[in-house]
Amino acid sequence: MLKNYLKIAWRNLLRKKVYSAISITGLAVGVACCVLITMYVQDELSYDRYNTNINNIYRVLHAYRNIKDVDVKAPPSPQEYQVWGNAPVGAALSADFPEVKKVTQFTSPFTYLLEHNDRRFQQDGLLFADSATFDIFSWRMLAGNPKKALEAPYSIVLTKSTAQKYFGNENPVGQTLRAEGQFALNVTGVMEDVPANSHFTFNGLVSMNTFRQMKPGIFSEWGYIDFYTYFIVPEHTDMKAMEAKIPGFVARHVPKDDNETYTLAFEPLAAAYLHSQAGRQPGVTGSLSNVYIFSLIAVFILLIACINFINLSTARSMERAREVGVRKAVGAYQKGLVYQFLTESILLSLIAVVLAIVLVLVALPAVSEISGKPLNWRLLLSLKLAPAILCMPLILGLLAGSYPAWVLARFRPVEVLKGQFRSSGSGVILRKALVVIQFSLSVALIAGTAIVYSQLKHLRSHTLGFRQDQMLVINYAGDNKVNQSIDAVKAALARNPAVQSITASRAVPGDFFPNASTLVELRNGDMKVETPALYEIDYDFIPAYEMKMAAGRAYSRDFPSDVEQSLLLNEAAAKLYGYANPEDIIGKRFEQWGRKGQVIGIVKDFNYQSLHKKVEPLVIRMAPSYVLNKISLRIKTDNLPQTIKELEKTWSSLAPHRPFLYTFLDQAFNLQYKQDEHFGELFAAFAALTIFIACLGLFGLATYATEQRVKEIGIRKVLGASVSSIISLLSSDFIRLVLIAIVIATPAVWWAMQQWLQSYAYRIEIQWWMIGLAGILAVITAMITVSFLAMKAAFMNPIKALKTE
Repeated sequence: MLKNYLKIAWRNLLRKKVYSAISITGLAVGVACCVLITMYVQDELSYDRYNTNINNIYRVLHAYRNIKDVDVKAPPSPQEYQVWGNAPVGAALSADFPEVKKVTQFTSPFTYLLEHNDRRFQQDGLLFADSATFDIFSWRMLAGNPKKALEAPYSIVLTKSTAQKYFGNENPVGQTLRAEGQFALNVTGVMEDVPANSHFTFNGLVSMNTFRQMKPGIFSEWGYIDFYTYFIVPEHTDMKAMEAKIPGFVARHVPKDDNETYTLAFEPLAAAYLHSQAGRQPGVTGSLSNVYIFSLIAVFILLIACINFINLSTARSMERAREVGVRKAVGAYQKGLVYQFLTESILLSLIAVVLAIVLVLVALPAVSEISGKPLNWRLLLSLKLAPAILCMPLILGLLAGSYPAWVLARFRPVEVLKGQFRSSGSGVILRKALVVIQFSLSVALIAGTAIVYSQLKHLRSHTLGFRQDQMLVINYAGDNKVNQSIDAVKAALARNPAVQSITASRAVPGDFFPNASTLVELRNGDMKVETPALYEIDYDFIPAYEMKMAAGRAYSRDFPSDVEQSLLLNEAAAKLYGYANPEDIIGKRFEQWGRKGQVIGIVKDFNYQSLHKKVEPLVIRMAPSYVLNKISLRIKTDNLPQTIKELEKTWSSLAPHRPFLYTFLDQAFNLQYKQDEHFGELFAAFAALTIFIACLGLFGLATYATEQRVKEIGIRKVLGASVSSIISLLSSDFIRLVLIAIVIATPAVWWAMQQWLQSYAYRIEIQWWMIGLAGILAVITAMITVSFLAMKAAFMNPIKALKTE
């Protein structure tokens, strides 16, 4: 019986090649899109899952709050916490919490000039790390002893790719790397590269005992912030009971401050990438809303593809009616007919899934590039995806084929064989409803694409409050030799005729920056402490970046006291200390990291961070030469390659030991929006495919509708109907459905995209034209799809249509 079902199913597929091709293509593209999105979502959900003990690993979050500004009895909000914190909390956790098995800490990333023989690189992505690191994280050691590799001072563990850079195919363990030309680091291990799906990455780990020897006092300073703390607990540990001990823990260990209160919280490692709202993360974070959006798109696309199949199958029910009538007349049972039509549906789904896998393999490199993720075909063989793909033909066949099979099997043989059977009104209504659903989803995705791209354009064009174009930034990682002669280095570089301005600073906009505990005099004479962000600059920074002053003045060489006794704030920092009018804070006293003096100026707010965040309070002070890291040059771009070549030559004469590494500020700053761009490109690509599938179904439905009305069109033409009236007749019904879809989609897409835009501090307002444009495009696309067939029918010779009558 099954063989008979398959044979009949195959014959029906071949007999109606156009409809079969439309159904298979639509379903294949839909399944391919669904699989690709699933791979993307699976990658997002897999972050840090390579750690064997992920469910038992936690990290410490820190909250610093001003007593006068908040109700300290209320717990901090998730946004008030930050991952970046102090060092003493690690040892205190081990001492006070018996549940904690191991604790490890990392510092912020830093850069060393490393050299081995003739190989010298300015190596970024280095961290100081505790010896317990490999007991907590599942990073596989390729060479060396993981339990002892980070115990001794001045030892370093390299990742595989970093080790190859310095040592090639040699065994690095036991060899040394010269750091900053001052001390040697002993290579005690080589580990695998940190997986791409990790919430932070690095290129090498230097033992924390090295840091202890360099700055021993920091490990007892609760106010010094430069550490990320992780710990592991036994399975089934009661974390709520541990969190209940936090107030007592803080009271025992943390020195009391008259102005500030400190507390902490524990966050699961599993929540670090997608669920954490804490600030100052050690690496990238994902977007849970994006995961939801793409998951919905996958469902939408598959739904539209299934709707195509249902529409075409039910629309063609008239053609299959006589077949059903004959088979019932000779004794076929309704159940057998249902099995027959379900077999056809499953066979079609099987072909579509096979074609979909081919499409996935072809499209995977492009999708990997667009998404910025290393998606690999091996994901298709994963334990989560492979079973779903194998079951997909059966599931899709049953989902898409059940209703058509039920409709076809219910035909009454007497009516069919007498020629009295007509398509039911309920079937027509269902097909129209499904078309409306298809185009509602399509309009929503087109409008969503327009809004996403408008927001990305807004990010690019938003006035940042400083000039970022033509700014070349040389990163020399705070080299001591360069800093000791920084004025001479700047002067030599400035002699190049292409250099228009030059400045040195610890950080530039878009960079990592510290926070500084800063006291400023209030109106009543009291001193208020806050911890705003800190920029350390030289005299030329404000004019070089063309920043504007809201009040007071910038640093000037005419005032030697500026070096130690003056401070600049931005407008947000002035408001933080209670001064809405920037003029009122000029001349007020300040204290910061051993310096005392007066506030001399307020810089107009500028976006030194991503536009995902509002401008936060910032203090700007004159930098000691030893903390400078970067030199910024505004250059003419007339002959850029030649200018860079000349600057490199000058640099090599000034700092022959240091490589000439540069970036352009606008490009580096915009890297913060790389994830947003990937999201926009993926969204647009899948929206386009959704429209394609919807139009494919509309084309098939319109083809069938036109075929059914060939004789009617012939009679109308004989009676004098014009071509335009026939095109209007055949198109109007479908266009009406699209217009209904626009009305339904508009409020839904407006609400959904409003929610998405909430993640941006600087966001566009959704304009009527964005959704209107989506509607117009949908109507035009539908008109092109339907009108092509309508014109073909309208120009057909009526004699051909009527010669059998």
